[in-house]
Amino acid sequence: MEELYIQGGRPLRGTLAVQGSKNAVLPILAATAAIPGRVVLSNCPPIRDVAVTRGLLEGLGLSTETRGDLLRVEGCREPGCAPDPELAARLRSSVLLLGALLARRGEAEIPLPGGCLLGARPLDLHLSALEALGVRVRCENNRLLCRGRPKGGTVRLRYPSVGATENLLLAALGAEGPVCVLGAAREPEIRDLADFLSACGARIQGAGSPCLRIVPAPLHGAAHRILPDRMEAATWLCAAAATGGSITLTELCPAHLAPVLELLGRAGCSLRLTERRVSLRAPARLEAPGPVITGPYPAFPTDAQAPMMAALLRARGCTLFRETVFEARYRHVPGLRALGAEIRLSDGLARVRGVPSLRGAELRATDLRGAAAMVIAALSAQGESHIREAWHLDRGYGSLVPRLQSLGARAEAI
Repeated sequence: MEELYIQGGRPLRGTLAVQGSKNAVLPILAATAAIPGRVVLSNCPPIRDVAVTRGLLEGLGLSTETRGDLLRVEGCREPGCAPDPELAARLRSSVLLLGALLARRGEAEIPLPGGCLLGARPLDLHLSALEALGVRVRCENNRLLCRGRPKGGTVRLRYPSVGATENLLLAALGAEGPVCVLGAAREPEIRDLADFLSACGARIQGAGSPCLRIVPAPLHGAAHRILPDRMEAATWLCAAAATGGSITLTELCPAHLAPVLELLGRAGCSLRLTERRVSLRAPARLEAPGPVITGPYPAFPTDAQAPMMAALLRARGCTLFRETVFEARYRHVPGLRALGAEIRLSDGLARVRGVPSLRGAELRATDLRGAAAMVIAALSAQGESHIREAWHLDRGYGSLVPRLQSLGARAEAI
């Protein structure tokens, strides 16, 4: 999808089932490079990042096959240690092949990864953690060269990095002894990865807590259902809230959305929760709910910051956003301003003063979640909007246009 056309001003109404999580399936797919057997993943989302990851795995000698939301991955006797540089450059999560290949082969050569340009996201936490396990690491010609079988021991992360935690989990699968990770990330996607690895024979304790313990054990293939995508769910909820609509989301875990739901409730939305379902009804115009401060789980998620900002552009009052995770996570702001939003940036803060109405405009997407914010704002604006470089959305939102249309939106991919 290169361009997205939206005719705004229509409330979103209807029911959607949440798809599988992008942020869960990508590390699980990377982990299959360490699994000597067949893996069957269900609830796999139909997104571009999954297709790119499949290409990376096939380049290493694994085979993959999809049928509906099922994805089968067949391991090989000895996978390659150097994934395709062109594909790896498209995807930030390609760095997770470091841990998986070190566990399986004791060596890996990974091109410096790509993905959304959200400012400095150094790999020093990943690399220093692997070095603490005895892995030799160097960077040469824009490639990370890692050698040596990981040893056992304790690694303390100075920041609860999701990616570094995942890489340590994967590398520890082939370690010479037990590995303890202190200061680990606690996101639900970490637990999902640990659940998958446990189904494959790994012995993991403490997933979802700051302290992880991994004891190496023989691995084998397994079946696993991917966690529902809490960021997709947050995006749909923000879209309904922005348009004064009502939506019911099924097949999700409301507890994983607690900070998002709390904020929408403070903004004036009526919410009804059950074990696997969330229903939201929004007023014609939201109220400013108070400050939005991002942080590691269980704080407000950085991936939901841009969609929430878009939802509050017409709210009565002023909302202060503070982004603490990625320094360049306000790249969507110029696009929102083009729609008539009143946003002021200063010292890492964004102050959003609600305006009575927005107007359609020509926009250019800059990253996945920023593109989602532009879609939400365009849906709540009067008139036509065109979003260029809309392929960013394909990275994390499967079947976006027909799902928008099912909720009553006038949207068309061009």
